[in-house]
Amino acid sequence: MDKVLYIAMSGAKQNLRGVAVKANNLANANTIGFKADFAQARSMQAFGEGLPTRVFAMQERPGTNLVSGPIVETARDLDISVTQESWLSVVDEAGNEAYTKVGSLNIRADGALITSHGRQVIGEGGPIILPIPIDKVIFSDDGSVQVRPQGAPANFMEVVDRLKIIDADNSQLEKGNDGLFRPKEDALVNGLCGFCDISPTARVMSGTLERSNVNPVHEMIDLINHQRQFEMQMKLMKTAEEMDERHVSLLRIV
Repeated sequence: MDKVLYIAMSGAKQNLRGVAVKANNLANANTIGFKADFAQARSMQAFGEGLPTRVFAMQERPGTNLVSGPIVETARDLDISVTQESWLSVVDEAGNEAYTKVGSLNIRADGALITSHGRQVIGEGGPIILPIPIDKVIFSDDGSVQVRPQGAPANFMEVVDRLKIIDADNSQLEKGNDGLFRPKEDALVNGLCGFCDISPTARVMSGTLERSNVNPVHEMIDLINHQRQFEMQMKLMKTAEEMDERHVSLLRIV
């Protein structure tokens, strides 16, 4: 019965992981720029004594739904969105370059341009630092950052940098545990990223944000299915336990 328990246990374990993924998606249904994760598992053959007739569940590398979320207008100067193939470059906690769809930006006290998650936004020459104090910031269609210094005429705007926006195919990026995206290893050439330069065709839409691409109804249905499958695996484990107890009882009679 231990083999039956192992198979049921592995299935229940993957169902619990699926529940966690779907619950996280639902929790981020209203998070700006969030991309939903897929819960993936596959059957693997269990080798051992006897014929290889048993299989167990094994989790695969989680995938991500990279379809664009709905674009909403905010009329806020520091809100931007980009097209589906384009990504905004930011600095991660390790100081390396990463990519995101979070376009809700703010200006730190030292003039650094950051996302709502606190990530510094990268420009042509590195992290963007605005010459504060300023009265207004405008993002052009090509990603140019224009500012009006405090006290300058209303019609005066100065270009200080340009957002580093790259174009990447969905198969070239993968999502990290911090929610940021980075190039896959198999997308690099000799360890270098060939698509991580500023895209000349990328377009920025100012005053808009890309919302989460999570479909709450779909995620809720998947969550319920994972819960039901988990309950089924637990019942199978209970049945295996009862069968084992009956076998022990028969041996006692003998």
